[in-house]
Formats: sequence, C-alpha cells, structure tokens
Amino acid sequence: MKRKIAVLGATGSIGKNTLDVIASYPDAFEVVLLSANRELKNLLAISRTYPDAKLALADESNTSKADADKVSYWGPEGIQQAVRESGAQIVVNGIAGAPGLLPSITALETGADLALANKETIVMAGPLAFALAKTHHCRILPVDSEHSAVFQLLEAHGRDSLEEIILTASGGPFRQYTKEQLEQVTLNDALAHPTWKMGGKITIDSASLANKGLEVIEAVRLFEVPPKQVKVLVHPQSYIHSLIRLKEGSLYAQMSRPDMRVPIHNALFWPEVRYCQFGRLDLEGQSLSFEKPREDLFPMLPLAYKSAEAGSGYPAAYNAADEEAVAAFMKGQISFTDIGRVVEQVLQDQWECEELVLDSILEIDKRARSVSKNIIKELFRC
Repeated sequence: MKRKIAVLGATGSIGKNTLDVIASYPDAFEVVLLSANRELKNLLAISRTYPDAKLALADESNTSKADADKVSYWGPEGIQQAVRESGAQIVVNGIAGAPGLLPSITALETGADLALANKETIVMAGPLAFALAKTHHCRILPVDSEHSAVFQLLEAHGRDSLEEIILTASGGPFRQYTKEQLEQVTLNDALAHPTWKMGGKITIDSASLANKGLEVIEAVRLFEVPPKQVKVLVHPQSYIHSLIRLKEGSLYAQMSRPDMRVPIHNALFWPEVRYCQFGRLDLEGQSLSFEKPREDLFPMLPLAYKSAEAGSGYPAAYNAADEEAVAAFMKGQISFTDIGRVVEQVLQDQWECEELVLDSILEIDKRARSVSKNIIKELFRC
C-alpha cells in the first residue's frame, strides 16, 4: 500500500530532490500535498505530475486570479491547515528557516512521521518536538546529510557505546581565505558553494559556518549528547558525511557522494533498507583530507557551541539573529564578517526562559529579531 506523503517546500532544493526520489519508486508513495513559499508557477508545474495533490502557498502576493484558483491553502496558517487536513502519513519539511517550525509542530500533532530537513525545528524547539513525537507515536527522521549519517551509525552500533560524534564540513568557498580577504567577500562570492546546490540563505550559512553551527546544536538535541561530545572536522571532498567514535576507540564513517537524495531516501523508507541508486561512491582514485575548522575567522561556529552550552532560549536566539544578519548581508546593508558580529552581540542579551513551550519560543524568536535589527541599524547605520 502506498504511503501518503506531503512535501513542504516542494519548489526548493530539498523538495525537488524528494520528488526525484518519489518518482523513482512510483509504487511506494502517494503525494497528497505540495507547498511552496512564493514560486506558484513552479508549484503548478510540479502539480501536473501529481494532479490529485492539494496545493498550498505561503506568500499570496503577485498571484493572478487564474492561478490562485488552483491553490487550496494560503499563507503560513494555510500551510499548517493543509498539513492538518492532508491525511499524510509522512511529511517532508524542506521549508527554509524559522517559518518551518510551525508546520513541523502541526505534522507531529497529526501523528505523521516527520522527515526533517528544517534544522530550525530542532534548534528552536527540539524538546517540544520530541515530546510531541512521543505523545503522538510518530518519528522524527533527520534529512540533513550529517544527521542522517549519525542516525544510521547509531542504529548500527548503538548509543550506549558512543564516545563522540564528528560532523564533517566542506569548509565552504572561503576555507583558505585570510581575514583581509573575508572582509572583502561579496554576495556572489558567498553564494558560490563548492559542493552543494542549495538556497541562498543556507549557502551563505555554509560559507560562514553558521550552518555547521546550527547542525552542532541540532545534533546535541537530536541525539541527546552534551556539546563537548560533538566535534566538527573540515572535509573538503564531502564524501564522509559524519563519523562516530566508540568508547573502545574505533571510528565509523558514513560515506556517499554528496547527493541529498541519499538521506531523503533513507528517511522515506526507514526502518526498511532499500536499494538506493543515488550517491554511490567508488573510492578508487579518490583522496580524503581533513583539517580543523578555523574558529578564529569563522565565529559562527564557536558561537553555536556557546548557545548549545547555554541551552534554554539561546539556540533560538542564535538562529533568529543569524537569519536577520544574513538577510541584511543579502541586501548589502552589512559585510559578510559583520554577520558574526551581529550574532555575538545578540547573544550577550538574556535568553533564558523557564519553560520551552511554543509561545515562549516564538517570543524569543520575535525579540531576538528585533534586537538584531536594532544592532544592524545602530552599528552599521542602515
């Protein structure tokens, strides 16, 4: 019997790769919902392949009435309603940034399994998401290549024997830059990732190592380990997606070509292990290299560790500040290196909260964005 599946962020990188996987297994899934942020034309093109799927669009602007009649759900609240009414058994959340949080929460409340590429869900509200998954007897399955790798490795070797998790990073396009060169980075420079094809915000996060910082926080919460047990290693070839070290000293790695269809495939079929045609790696003639991240030049990584150590509302504040700083950089208001400066100043504020419930998380997110905008305005006269 086909599993009913909803694809959120269908026009983005994760969404397109998910639909590619689904198309490769036509007898496995029934697409019941497709959502996009504002790319209605692309969403309609995709829907021609899945004519029975309901359509949802987060942004209502610049939409003709003729096209609008084909969409069943509108706005952020409409996305949540669409998830609630879809009957999906598995929801793939490929929405970028904090807007992906509430659809994740809604999916878990329906009892659907959540194939999660939206790392902000765990960074901002991990404890809440896990509690909902437990209450509604559903699963959170990581789609990030690094966390998917760790998930597989821990499934194979068990958590009791774990000593540390090692997340790999490509190092981004500025891995070998000097401080002076980083000060001159342009938007086009930051959007040129050497390995992965992704959206603009996550590509810039990869260049600043903020993406790796978010992944550190995600790993801490997802696998319930202290920050000191999560290490980062730069691996420019991006063939090894993560490693674990066991207490007896052995290192185990998950390897494949950098292809997001691999972790998506694994999430969609878990716990079944199916043949996967994607990302197959031939090691003959390949070389692998590793180096430490340059935390002195890429402060977003150590700031993430500090946020993970502090816990409470600090990870949510880190994420909100980064999103606002990246948006300001993309508008030409601040420089690439100012991103870390803004986030550092935001984290100097107080982000403790008594209980991480949804209302308090959203309030932290809102306040951190306001603080970030004020810092950007005051320090950089934007």
